[in-house]
Amino acid sequence: MAAAVPTKEKASDLKGPERAAVLMMAVGEEHAAAMLERMGPKEVQLVGEAMASPINITKEMINEVVAEFARTIGTKTSLGSGNEMFLKNVLTKALGEDKASGLLDRILIGRGSKGLEQLKWMEPRAIAEVIRAEHPQIISIILSFLEEDQAAQVLELMPDNSRADILMRIASLDSIQPKALLELDEILAQQFEGSSSSVRSSSVGGHKTAAGILNFMDSNIESEIMEKMKEHDEELGTAIEELMFVFDNLIDVDDRGLQTMMREVSTDSLVLALKGADEALQEKIFKNMSKRAAEMLRDDLEAKGPVRVSEVEEAQKEILAIARRMSEAGEISLGGSGGDEFI
Repeated sequence: MAAAVPTKEKASDLKGPERAAVLMMAVGEEHAAAMLERMGPKEVQLVGEAMASPINITKEMINEVVAEFARTIGTKTSLGSGNEMFLKNVLTKALGEDKASGLLDRILIGRGSKGLEQLKWMEPRAIAEVIRAEHPQIISIILSFLEEDQAAQVLELMPDNSRADILMRIASLDSIQPKALLELDEILAQQFEGSSSSVRSSSVGGHKTAAGILNFMDSNIESEIMEKMKEHDEELGTAIEELMFVFDNLIDVDDRGLQTMMREVSTDSLVLALKGADEALQEKIFKNMSKRAAEMLRDDLEAKGPVRVSEVEEAQKEILAIARRMSEAGEISLGGSGGDEFI
């Protein structure tokens, strides 16, 4: 028997990527393609997944989403002017000032950037091959422009003795002069047989970026890098460590957010991940499940024999990736030292 296709009652029930998917389906293939061309890899993936999801969308919901889009555009005096300020205001309301500022810089740079922007669409191994011979400072700037999970995979492919140095440089970055950024973009563009136009200066890197990259790395490599960083600069290493969000930090997520997150997590992954979790986190997760589901999970944990540490860590990182994605979409608040707060 086929599973029932979930129906959303109203447009406000839709997540951000789902609303974007509804809008694109409403405007047709040509306009939808033009929208996708202006998105980054992550956004394309999220919207694509939303388009492919088996959700019944009513005509009323389509009209509501389109009407909301029209109202938003209608608040602008002109479609061709004030775009940057409009975009800044929207992002700030959605993400907060700090995160919005960094994202806006990347968006505006991306309009004229060929080399740096193209890297975002490449496989981590291919990026590593392109930048491996560059100076660590250049590598740190490039990794700061990538998504954190992508940057983490690239950093793992760098030589063992250079990883800590690169991450420390990322943590120490603040801003880049336009001329230097333009030269870097032109060098990369030449390697891809592209061209480059003017690029504005941007705030990149910093402690949060370094911590975010470390969060996505293999635990053994992460520990090795952190150890080397603390040997070189204990204060910097401690500051980055405090910003990292690890599996045990899920105990800081509020009950509603935890329930929302667990709907996206498979039972198999949860059982594996909890094998390495402390008792307090286990109990919090049990508390946020139905009595029957909690009993079944307890039974599964007891029945599960010894498992490899690497399997536990992989399951925990899978769940953390879901938590970060939902946090970035504004669906949950991670809380704790590594998360963003909502007001």
